[in-house]
Amino acid sequence: MRSHFNRSALVRQLAGWLPVSADVPRQDMAERLGEWLNVADAIALHSAHQTLPSVTARRAAVKNNAAAAQAELQRLRATLSQSITTPPQPPVDASDAEFAPHHQRCLDQQRRMEMGIDALRGHLRQTLAATSPRLAQLAALDATLDQMLGGREQRLLAGLPAFLKARFEHQRQTHPDTWPPLFEQDLQQALLAELDLRLQPVLGMIEALAQAPAKPH
Repeated sequence: MRSHFNRSALVRQLAGWLPVSADVPRQDMAERLGEWLNVADAIALHSAHQTLPSVTARRAAVKNNAAAAQAELQRLRATLSQSITTPPQPPVDASDAEFAPHHQRCLDQQRRMEMGIDALRGHLRQTLAATSPRLAQLAALDATLDQMLGGREQRLLAGLPAFLKARFEHQRQTHPDTWPPLFEQDLQQALLAELDLRLQPVLGMIEALAQAPAKPH
């Protein structure tokens, strides 16, 4: 879990915005993201794995399922990416000292990501559960992990606007005449990195589906 978040583009980007003289070491962000599973969580996860029902494989078209899932992922990623990278109209004026519109934009994009990805993730669990016993186990474990970690993940991602506000102030102070496009780039990169982070469970399930052998009827 810890190495998973250490590799996150979002963690690397936010850590890179911290001043060198910051009191909190940069790696602490990854440490906090990594230390989510305690002993009780591990026991619950093991119990969920042990009590998974046996599922009879009912589909031979595993490759078709994987291709359809990959296509749906690409459509969702393209839609969300386009929404993130579409600058506000009218463009931000360099004299505008208010962060509130950017804050609201960030919250709106996070809600879009959460709704779209949650729907696709739920659909993938159903697809995996109907494909083979092994993939049904993966779907059940993903649901258990989502229940354990989803709330904590949302609370951490809810802190992104605070990082963006600090970046907003930094860019305005250090680039008083040219800060709007610089901050726009920062905001887009942070949200795109969050999108990649949120999509990781979906990518894992699609990869497992693509690698599963087809079963005869």
